[in-house]
Amino acid sequence: ILFAMVVYNFYGATKMATQNKLWAGMAKETAHQIGTPLSSLIGWLEIMKADNVDETTVTEIEKDINRLLTITDRFSKIGSEPVLEKRDIIDETLKTFEYLKSRSSKQVEFIFKAPDHAVPVMLNPELHSWTVENLVKNAIDAMKGKGRLEVTIGEKDKFVRINVSDTGKGIPKSQFTKVFEPGFTTKKRGWGLGLSLTRRIVEEYHKGRIKVLASEVGKGTTMQASYRKV
Repeated sequence: ILFAMVVYNFYGATKMATQNKLWAGMAKETAHQIGTPLSSLIGWLEIMKADNVDETTVTEIEKDINRLLTITDRFSKIGSEPVLEKRDIIDETLKTFEYLKSRSSKQVEFIFKAPDHAVPVMLNPELHSWTVENLVKNAIDAMKGKGRLEVTIGEKDKFVRINVSDTGKGIPKSQFTKVFEPGFTTKKRGWGLGLSLTRRIVEEYHKGRIKVLASEVGKGTTMQASYRKV
């Protein structure tokens, strides 16, 4: 029996390592494929600036191109050890929050609450932005593009906590841990990788914790990510 358990665990670990390697390879290839048309878009943007195209239009296009550059950078980091920097988690979270707010349905009420002082945390800015984006987009999807979304940042002892709350369909208590498993999804479209990747970013890369803090079917959900302050 002991031998069988050792073989089973070894097989499971080997399979997981292979899956991680495959995922990292796919992510890096995606970053490479996006890079070519993105370089072309940057060139066209410079031409638009030279031709004095409406400044507001150029600015908004530039924001989206910069966002694509961020996404490409994220994918290129998968499978590599991320570099953590001392950053204000409020400022880093707000940047992504404001971008998503400007690109989302006007039927979603966006609310952001945080202390009025900097809260330093060791972060990888690009990967933290990915975390915030995944949590906010999941909340919007749960509300089907209409409702109230609130991001609240609070401190307790040596930790800072980011709560993302929505007024969506909610999650049954039996699925509180399952939602973080690779492949788990309740959507008609999607691979069920968003929250799995988010947990990896928060817990493995940033040594934090993420969980479903509270949820009630038909009323909404609050997700919580916790980090140690520096």
